Amino acid sequence: MSDAQIRVSEAPVIRLETVGMDALMVRLFDAIDEAHMPWILAADRALREGFGEDLVDLVPSYTTLLVNYDVERLDQREASACIRDALIGLRPASTAAGREHRIPVWYDESVGPELPRIAERLGVSCEEIIRRHSERDYCAFALGFTPGYAFMGMIEEALATPRLKTPRQKVAAGSVGIAERQTAIYSMRSPGGWNLLGRTAVKLFDRERDDISLFRPGDRIRFEPITRDVFIEQGGDTTPLEERG
Repeated sequence: MSDAQIRVSEAPVIRLETVGMDALMVRLFDAIDEAHMPWILAADRALREGFGEDLVDLVPSYTTLLVNYDVERLDQREASACIRDALIGLRPASTAAGREHRIPVWYDESVGPELPRIAERLGVSCEEIIRRHSERDYCAFALGFTPGYAFMGMIEEALATPRLKTPRQKVAAGSVGIAERQTAIYSMRSPGGWNLLGRTAVKLFDRERDDISLFRPGDRIRFEPITRDVFIEQGGDTTPLEERG
């Protein structure tokens, strides 16, 4: 999707919510929409610059930004004023602000057991599900759950599938899944209840890289189907999900 095709929503009504002795939530929107991301990214940059060394952590998400500030430097009134000052005259970030990634994925029932189930539900082939999942760019809305794990969206509405009623105890690193209208890659082996379609050999979190997390909020990701042989050449683990210990 080109920059010109990326929608930008109208200016948000900014609200502050207290979530802790050292934290305030900046709410910009109420609904998830990719068109909000230029505003979220602009607010992230403005708040980092506005707080400077008084900022402990800043976590952007779908519709909000969580601001953790240094209580030894600021009280809540001062932190609130800092937020308001930083966001005066906020303008959306450039739609080209995020980086682009191409992630090779081996789509296969052995590593993506929900692939045939979703195909059967829609009355189409697995190849059609793969095509639909891989034909569009996804926006990384937020990082969380495990290091490097990015919540992405929005997938085609027809592919939206609820999370599993009973989460799996172990999901392999690199597993690509969907839940409702979101998609994601498991950055490491962990429990999880997303519907799995395939697996990638790309490392999302690597302490040896300058950017230890491959993705950042606002990045754009597209999945590229590859064969089993290519997946193996890239260092992928073909062990079927049910056989992993």
